[in-house]
Amino acid sequence: MTTVFIIGALTFIIILALSIYTVNKGYAYKHTIDERPAKQNETTEKTHRP
Repeated sequence: MTTVFIIGALTFIIILALSIYTVNKGYAYKHTIDERPAKQNETTEKTHRP
């Protein structure tokens, strides 16, 4: 019975550590957004207006 408890506790600790590591790695990821080209937007707006 003690062996089952030790294996369960180790499994719990490993899964907890891996989930905390994954969450921290996800929050550390830097998201970037590409800038829209200004000239292309000006020309399309002018051509679509009557």
